[in-house]
Amino acid sequence: MAAIVVVGGGAAGMVAAWRAVLKGHHVTLLEANQKLGVKLRISGGGKCNITHDGTVESVAGAFSKEQARFLKPSFHGFSNADVIELLHREGVETYVRENGRVFPLDRPGSAAAVVAAFEGVMRRAGVQVRTGIRVMGLEGRAPRMAALRLEDGKLLKADGFILATGGASYPETGTRGEIVGWLENMGVPTLPWAPALAPIPLKAPHPSWEGVAFRNGTLRLLEGKGGRRIGAFSGDVVFTRNGISGPAALELSRQTESSRRKGLVWLGYDFAGRSEAELDSELRHEQIENPHLSVRNWLQRWVPERVAESLWRTEGLGELRMKDLPKGIRSTLVRWVSAFPLGLPGAVPLERGEVAAGGVARSAVDPHSMRVKNWENLQVCGELLDIDGPVGGYNLQAAFSTGFMAGESAGIPASHD
Repeated sequence: MAAIVVVGGGAAGMVAAWRAVLKGHHVTLLEANQKLGVKLRISGGGKCNITHDGTVESVAGAFSKEQARFLKPSFHGFSNADVIELLHREGVETYVRENGRVFPLDRPGSAAAVVAAFEGVMRRAGVQVRTGIRVMGLEGRAPRMAALRLEDGKLLKADGFILATGGASYPETGTRGEIVGWLENMGVPTLPWAPALAPIPLKAPHPSWEGVAFRNGTLRLLEGKGGRRIGAFSGDVVFTRNGISGPAALELSRQTESSRRKGLVWLGYDFAGRSEAELDSELRHEQIENPHLSVRNWLQRWVPERVAESLWRTEGLGELRMKDLPKGIRSTLVRWVSAFPLGLPGAVPLERGEVAAGGVARSAVDPHSMRVKNWENLQVCGELLDIDGPVGGYNLQAAFSTGFMAGESAGIPASHD
């Protein structure tokens, strides 16, 4: 029996501790907060988007090819079906939305019930849980970790260490990401933290449009206004007081920020999915077929009413009809529909991302054991790894699965991997 310490009481840490104790080890879990699963409780807007429905291959396929290759052993070891089965055994009922996202039944305390299920199986299995314990440093040199340095200055020694401390987003939940710097100083390959699945600020926001949604189109990232397209994501955008959020904005946030740091970029929204020439042709046809149609009514077929009214007042177009539509205004309407100008993005905030990209490099970790290469007794899992999947429960599944693999392999000499 080995003495294993798990650092972090989130999704990955609880599963890792549970699995390690079932393998016969003496397991202690440390959590800096006073309660476990703080970030898990706010997943999916507080409704807790547990995982995503579908086969292992389809869930893995939602990630980049490199990330999917790394995650497949974990997803086969502890799949989305396994997660749901565990919750059902613990009395947590789930349902699948039309978009494949899996949630607990919508009732008061549903997210807390998910946390309680994982905490319950872990504690009953015999994991010793210590909350309010913050780790302030790591002690050791490859190939062995020696101890954790705690906030009170004491050293906590163990045979094996599993780090599941999360990323750097939502620091109020305790995931501040400082452990990456400690690991880097110990020679572990890491990548700097970067925002992923975050709202995008705009240099010229539209606070009066807060809550308005652009739907059924594509958010586009361009090399400057009218420039080459460098990124795109089909989905909804929702205006906030300072910029945009919604699925498309979240998905494009990492690329937006990395491109912004390299130079000038521009955001636009395509409502129509057609070229400007095609849309212009349709509009000219409309002028012939419906000459008395209000141009404002035509615009509202694409653009939300509040936005259309704002544009109309700004341009001073009054009650313009199709038959009186000048070529210059027609060109403006086409641009509004095919590439609505959202403008220059501001710096995407790392702390507001649902997940953070960066962390321990995947190349430094054995995907079958979550053991850091060249280390005998050091494992990492969950968001501490450089993994950032799309919205939809994928990232939580990655946390559950990589935590399971870490716990499964805890205490096993590296030569056994």
